[in-house]
Amino acid sequence: MMDKPLTALLQPNGMPLDITGYEHAGGYQPLRKALKMAPEAIIAEVKRSRLRGRGGGGFSTGRKWEAVPQGEGSPSQRYLVVNGDEMEPGSFKDRLLFEQTPHQMIEAVIISAFAIQASIAYIFVRGEYVLSMERLNRAAAEAKARGYLGANILGSGFGLTIHVHASGGRYICGESSSLLTALEGRRPIPRSRPPRSAQSGLWGKPSVVNNVETLCNVPHIVERGADWFLSLSLGADGGTKLYGMSGRVKRPGLWELPLGTTLVELLEEHAGGMQEGYECRAVLPGGASTSFIMRDDFDVAMDFTSVQRVGSSVGTGNIMVLDNRRCPVGMLRNLEHFFAQESCGFCTPCRDGLPWVERILAAIEAGEGHMDDLDTLGRHVKFLGPNCTFCDLAPGAMQPLASGLKYFRAEFEQHIREKCCPWHDTEEHWA
Repeated sequence: MMDKPLTALLQPNGMPLDITGYEHAGGYQPLRKALKMAPEAIIAEVKRSRLRGRGGGGFSTGRKWEAVPQGEGSPSQRYLVVNGDEMEPGSFKDRLLFEQTPHQMIEAVIISAFAIQASIAYIFVRGEYVLSMERLNRAAAEAKARGYLGANILGSGFGLTIHVHASGGRYICGESSSLLTALEGRRPIPRSRPPRSAQSGLWGKPSVVNNVETLCNVPHIVERGADWFLSLSLGADGGTKLYGMSGRVKRPGLWELPLGTTLVELLEEHAGGMQEGYECRAVLPGGASTSFIMRDDFDVAMDFTSVQRVGSSVGTGNIMVLDNRRCPVGMLRNLEHFFAQESCGFCTPCRDGLPWVERILAAIEAGEGHMDDLDTLGRHVKFLGPNCTFCDLAPGAMQPLASGLKYFRAEFEQHIREKCCPWHDTEEHWA
């Protein structure tokens, strides 16, 4: 994503570079180049780079952009929206980009908005990310003072206004159509499709919603070209990926690595392996709404296609480790509690089904479960799955549960048979 590591884009005191330092590091040169290109040429280059969404969906960025109506007869008002509502458990990559490279975010927004000819952009930030918003607003003000924002950017005739918008809360705001509804000042309820937001999004106008990490790649694609971006990857899709890891590893953290780096390399080399006395049983490879990957598949390349082949998805690329001293039932109960709380309550399967799932898991963990509860959970996996709810919140919540019922069936049955949680006296049970 970046020509230099993140640490090179920080001042000695740990603060992000101001606009002068960012310019000395090569910043805003891609913008100058982009403004001399035709917008459709930028879209074509991004499409050729095979940049896919880094927020979880993995959709082609170039294809999303080219779906925006252009030319005669199309709406003159278009919007670009940056989805920085990073609320999924285990995910923390976008905050790092906001806080440490705010000017990179601002430059990426300007170039991307120019490509789709949007005159207004919103950076939608998780409400708790107060420091992120402070630094983004400071960077936007510095950029405007330099002529990179405003009515006539660098004399190009293109104008852009950027608004940094704090989310009102709730995980559902991160669902793209709910995000647009929240920006309009209404209750964040997902929208029916069609139409897609590229045709009718924010206030009924063509709108593109992209993840923070996705857009931060754009200046570098414009500067160095699609072939260079493709060469960074170990697979068919282009670029690098921010991979994170949390859990009982020696060095939990976040690393920018070639897309397609293997899971075992991430665990053993970059995270340093497991802490003494712990073994890794399984991981959730892309945040809380992905399926478990077991040890037999740890050699999988962490790219979109390879992870799908082993029954999961890259998601956000933030890996959650399940060790041998943590109760898988307790972990699942904790995750489903989050999803149950964060449902918008609009559709019945999600509103009523997720609390039901949480209650069953809590009963099993407390030693009050029954064997037929496992069948009930299995039915919920089906009834709350894809195409059964209004958005993907509940289907995402069912991914770890479905794989947990498959891989940890013995632990579920042990809880029910022994009428207690085998991990109930351990510190990890409550972690």
